[in-house]
Amino acid sequence: MQNDHVNLVKLCVGIDSVEHLIDWRARRDARRATDGLPPISEHVTRMFPRRAKEILRGGSLYWVIKGQIQARQRIVGLEERIGQDGIRRCALMLDPELIRTRLAPRRPFQGWRYLAPQDAPPDLPKTRANDDELPPELSQALAEIGLR
Repeated sequence: MQNDHVNLVKLCVGIDSVEHLIDWRARRDARRATDGLPPISEHVTRMFPRRAKEILRGGSLYWVIKGQIQARQRIVGLEERIGQDGIRRCALMLDPELIRTRLAPRRPFQGWRYLAPQDAPPDLPKTRANDDELPPELSQALAEIGLR
């Protein structure tokens, strides 16, 4: 079966773990609630994807945390945002569910990159969501030899 969608992969800068990302999002949503705003699951990026139609056919944003893809969120929309500086940006509208994936090493890069479905790491079973995390060095070594 041929996949007709494409994913994005992006560094999750300033985040140390999936738990840290979950906590950061909860604090952001609490601040929004204090201001009377609804919770929002979006990520604003400078470039608007040229392959928007393919992304919206089931693509996800894969988060690189500490040098490894560790989680993903389904992309449910793309919206234009104009910053205070007048520059056009793209808001990646994300499903709020954060899905853990098998670890996959990624070197640092700027912005986002397309990720073909066949190159995306598989999701972890929900039963593994609360597994103890391995030390990052061990986890990285296991991922590099295909054991994690």
